[in-house]
Amino acid sequence: MDALTLLLNRRSLPKMVAPAPEGEALEAIFRAGLRAPDHAGLTPWRFIVSQGEGLQKLADILVEAANSEGADDAAIEKAGRAPFRAPMVITVVAKVAEHGKVPVIEQYLSAGCAVQAMQLAAIAQGYAGFWRTGKWAYHPVVRQALGVGDDNMIVGFLYLGTPGCRDAKPPVRDLTQFVEYL
Repeated sequence: MDALTLLLNRRSLPKMVAPAPEGEALEAIFRAGLRAPDHAGLTPWRFIVSQGEGLQKLADILVEAANSEGADDAAIEKAGRAPFRAPMVITVVAKVAEHGKVPVIEQYLSAGCAVQAMQLAAIAQGYAGFWRTGKWAYHPVVRQALGVGDDNMIVGFLYLGTPGCRDAKPPVRDLTQFVEYL
């Protein structure tokens, strides 16, 4: 698949099944993330991979977070199921540093670009993926359990696997709604 076709047809598939990327395919996904725009070469990110038993560990963290806020049984159950939407979840953390020329916001954006590049690399290799944040990305229990402190931030949970449903055509959008010329 050529790059422009990939970019113009990218979409998130809500249902994924095994297998998840592994070996050279997974390495290519990480390498694509490492090519994200990165002012001053700070590499302001880290990747936490959950698969197999790691999915249950992530589920336990989300359940703990839901319990900490007094969620009802349905919400707790939903939190516990969340990681199992795909056979792999990569939590992408913006790991920022004080720098005289690179504001923190640029480092967050760089980590976000890494997620996008990783998703595109997965799709280019025949896998599916979707990028999710939601309240768990910002929850103090989740942040603490994953070692995310200070100004660092979870910029997303990247769910990866093999497409488990049919592709829908991407929506056609009228560009005049989004593009302005000066």
